[in-house]
Amino acid sequence: MTRHTKTRRRVLQGITAAGLSVGMIGTGSAGSTTTYVVTGGSRSRLEDAGFAVTRELAGGSVSIVSGPADAEDDLEAVSGVSGVTENFEVDLADPVESAEPRTTDDAAFTDLQWDKEITDTFEAHEYATGEGSRIVVADTGVDGSHPDLEANFNEDLSIAFVDGDGTPSPYIGDSGDHGTHVAGTAAATGAEGVTGTAPDAEIVSVQVLDDGGSFTDILAGADYAASIGADVANFSLGAAPQPPQANSDGMRVAVQRVMQDVARRGTVSTVSSGNAETNLQQGGLFYLPGTVQGVMTISASGPNDELAFYSNYGTNEIEVGAPGGGYETEEKTVDPDADVEWPYPTNLVYSTEPDGTYGWKAGTSMAAPQVAGLVGLVRELEPDMNANEVETNIAHGAERAEGRSSSEFGAGRINALNTVQRL
Repeated sequence: MTRHTKTRRRVLQGITAAGLSVGMIGTGSAGSTTTYVVTGGSRSRLEDAGFAVTRELAGGSVSIVSGPADAEDDLEAVSGVSGVTENFEVDLADPVESAEPRTTDDAAFTDLQWDKEITDTFEAHEYATGEGSRIVVADTGVDGSHPDLEANFNEDLSIAFVDGDGTPSPYIGDSGDHGTHVAGTAAATGAEGVTGTAPDAEIVSVQVLDDGGSFTDILAGADYAASIGADVANFSLGAAPQPPQANSDGMRVAVQRVMQDVARRGTVSTVSSGNAETNLQQGGLFYLPGTVQGVMTISASGPNDELAFYSNYGTNEIEVGAPGGGYETEEKTVDPDADVEWPYPTNLVYSTEPDGTYGWKAGTSMAAPQVAGLVGLVRELEPDMNANEVETNIAHGAERAEGRSSSEFGAGRINALNTVQRL
């Protein structure tokens, strides 16, 4: 069995539980220009009404437009428009828990990858390693010079959407460390430290978050992923659980249209379910860009295969679960020298971080790229499968749930070996 591993002593950084929160903050003020997400209405009619269309999505059924602040009524008056949402900011949440950086002995690297052991990922590499597949990491960016990522990294296709209006900017690396950690979980080569789920898959960085981000840029990133033929785009991000009243402006409809279009074009979207310990089935709550048709929404498990304490859940809202790390039933910190089975921080997910380093993080952000990598394995074996067929095969290969109705894990916690053996 090939594990794609060669070790070196590294400083381990950034022990955090990663996730996102939303700030419902308008991008404009009186007399300034504001960006909106508009569902329906043609480009010509929007422009005739005095608005600039900066990007069309989902075959033109969703548009990113700019115009005066407080112009929702004017946009809603345009013939064919069915929904208008002022763009809003999305920010990285504070860590759930953190610790000082640590060092480890050379031999400890793959031993720390309990997430890959529990999903039988290393055994799955006897059948597939993701060769020929393309994984987009839509996040804070990816440090493509990391020794465990550089062989897979496609800098030419990497891009950024951080201007708030869906227009592209050049690739600049990772503005933090979140995206690099996610990329390693999905597709690290194991050249020096850790091995991702799909160690031979290509990685493309699509930066949609800087200090924060905006929802228009997330939608533009999804559209770009489909345009370059990505097999999967991973979104370890999202807006905090929204009440059903938030449906009234059409944002959920707009997101669903974009994501369904992305799936129709062949790209699977894996999305973290969020870290708010919330039942997404209860009271009509929803979490964007997850919990819409056209995406796989992923909950998080811990080393004992139970739902992690922070993970959102909900019957019919979660497709599958995957290892995200952390203690399973409550937030707590344990003395790392204590005699317990999974001492902190090694109960978190271990992966790549910028500047050639490695670190632990926990969150549904860490669970989603496990599934993104698994999509890469499936697409290597069955490159012509459509997005729905890929999702169905991953669901059928999952375990720890009967049927597809578990409120915690949907069809179950993924098992890479079961999935590839089915193919």
